Amino acid sequence: MYQKKTKTKTKTKVKTKTIFCVLCWCCLNYLAIKLAEKELLSMASKLLLTFAICRLIVTVGLTMDPTELLRLGVYGQLSVDPSDVQTASLDFGMLSRAEPWAVLHPASADDITRVVKAAYESEAHGFTISARGHGHSINGQAQTSNGVVIQMSGSRGRRLGSSTPAALRPHVYEKERYVDVWGGELWIDVLRSTLEHGLAPKSWTDYLYLSVGGTLSNAGISGQAFHQGPQITNVHELDVVTGKGELLTCSEEQNSGLFHAVLGGLGQFGIITRARISLEPAPKRVRWIRVLYSDFSTFTRDQEYLISLHELPASQKFDYVEGFVIVDEGLINNWRSSFFSPRNPVKITSLGTDGGVLYCLEITKNYDESTADTTDQEVESLLKKLNFIQSSVFTTDLLYVDFLDRVHKAELKLRSRGLWEVPHPWLNLFIPKSRIADFDKGVFKGILGNKTGGPILIYPMNKHKWDNRSSVVTPDEDVFYLVAFLRSALDNGEEMQSLEYLNHQNRRILKFCDEAGIKAKQYLPHYTTQEEWVDHFGDKWGQFYQRKMEFDPSYILATGQRIFKPSFQSSSNMAL
Repeated sequence: MYQKKTKTKTKTKVKTKTIFCVLCWCCLNYLAIKLAEKELLSMASKLLLTFAICRLIVTVGLTMDPTELLRLGVYGQLSVDPSDVQTASLDFGMLSRAEPWAVLHPASADDITRVVKAAYESEAHGFTISARGHGHSINGQAQTSNGVVIQMSGSRGRRLGSSTPAALRPHVYEKERYVDVWGGELWIDVLRSTLEHGLAPKSWTDYLYLSVGGTLSNAGISGQAFHQGPQITNVHELDVVTGKGELLTCSEEQNSGLFHAVLGGLGQFGIITRARISLEPAPKRVRWIRVLYSDFSTFTRDQEYLISLHELPASQKFDYVEGFVIVDEGLINNWRSSFFSPRNPVKITSLGTDGGVLYCLEITKNYDESTADTTDQEVESLLKKLNFIQSSVFTTDLLYVDFLDRVHKAELKLRSRGLWEVPHPWLNLFIPKSRIADFDKGVFKGILGNKTGGPILIYPMNKHKWDNRSSVVTPDEDVFYLVAFLRSALDNGEEMQSLEYLNHQNRRILKFCDEAGIKAKQYLPHYTTQEEWVDHFGDKWGQFYQRKMEFDPSYILATGQRIFKPSFQSSSNMAL
């Protein structure tokens, strides 16, 4: 009898609450319609009111679809669906979490313009905008807890049959050798579209399941950067929605200030909705070569020699130059399993290593039917000039698309073992050439010990291949190195693989660089204080700040970067 009374009482309570909320919703919705009819309610106010209504609906669990209420001038979907909000609240790094008010799945650039303009005009109430591509950020750069995440690629679009608005599917111009792509297009899809025409972009990232707008907002680098430059130097034109809600086309000739600001601009000046990417004839196949070094100075000397050949004809240089560091036996055995015969195992201790560390040079040569006969001779000629361990050479041939998409295959293996969706405390640094030996001694042979927790990439680039007018910051030397600690934290009881340990090690690496006077610059930067951001940008800070004032004066874009606070949160122009 007692249980029956309680159940009836609970039912009555829920019913009353539901009726009350429905009445609230009806009243608010009626008021919004009437005010809109009299043009007394702005787009911004309608959006804010609708967010409140939908939150109310979700809270009480009504069965109607709240996205139907969110079509105030947008043709896509403005969603408060818990699954959308959950997805937008996390990223690849899994180091932070922030739930947005809503997630916009745009049908066009106009949808983005409308919502950004609403945010810009709502300063009294205030909400922010963050563009999200494939969610591959590490430290919550594409998150917001007080606004809207614009989902440029992925989830909802794929459920509807496409991740890209139909009008902005990749359009290849064969004669001009460029392709127009939606800002949320993934590079793997750009590659597939251009290969249908025998063409491909010139510069890549190692992982292709990243959005075009995302990589162009940072730089976009891989082993081709030494002669092709980063991805941001291979862009002809952009369409950008600024922080004022203006949709502008920009290039070297048109709105050039915005063009250079957005490239490498960390999303601070606008959202890239279209990019015109430079193309070249695509090779058919790739000769992929890896060799080992036990001496660091020999390794870097050979890497620097190879990137110095960038101006020579294709027959006299490699097309891709990267490398990585091996500091524990497990990693070399895993690496060896793909590149050496199990009958001939390779051990660090058997190679006369310098401080227990090995270095791997990774190089490729592109070719097709017309050059296949001379490829062996060209590769042999280049290898003769290098000083690697002669017994450590391994060569394989594969399709061009398979080489570019190589990391995705590793991803699938990690996913199958439950090792992909784990915290990734990555640290990416640009180290000046003059201090790379000191970095090796202090970090690779010092701080790291004999465990890494994941790959460590290292390869040099030529600074003159980067456009200094962009927002990217690099060391002030002709040659600088990328050193990327791409580690995964595992909750397996091993201290040296824990998130706490790896984060502490990252802090030690940064502290070492600071105390040793190594003027390192973070790539994909993450800072928590105003002083650190000003120091990061150095001489570029003044220009960076002025560009922010011009293109996003209310500081509503990409607040997850923690460079500026929205004006409705702080009276300070610069804040974190």
